[in-house]
Amino acid sequence: MGKFVIKKSASGVRFNLKARNGQIIAVSEVYSSEDACRNGIDSVIKNAAVAKVEDQTVENYDSVTNPKFEIYKDKGGEFRFRLKSRNGENIAASEGYVSKTSCKNGIESVRKNSQDATIVEE
Repeated sequence: MGKFVIKKSASGVRFNLKARNGQIIAVSEVYSSEDACRNGIDSVIKNAAVAKVEDQTVENYDSVTNPKFEIYKDKGGEFRFRLKSRNGENIAASEGYVSKTSCKNGIESVRKNSQDATIVEE
């Protein structure tokens, strides 16, 4: 079972989605309140299951409608994904991956682990 971990800091509140093995597979933006953070978690749960994948690393990629996972390359050349909600807001982002296959596996892990995840505060 996955786990959403809510963390409070001086700058606000954010969540990490952890896989069953404890590895962080997605992180949120910083929210102004815990309620807003919990709404972000609800949005991940709702959108991850139905989000299409838009691979922005290929030439002339097909743009898909939201909600979607966008795969892209960062400045360091690593593959990353971000999950966008129906309204186009970023709701979760990944770490960098060396291969596109690993990045796609990360997306599948978010889909799986978000659906039955518990929510805890740290």
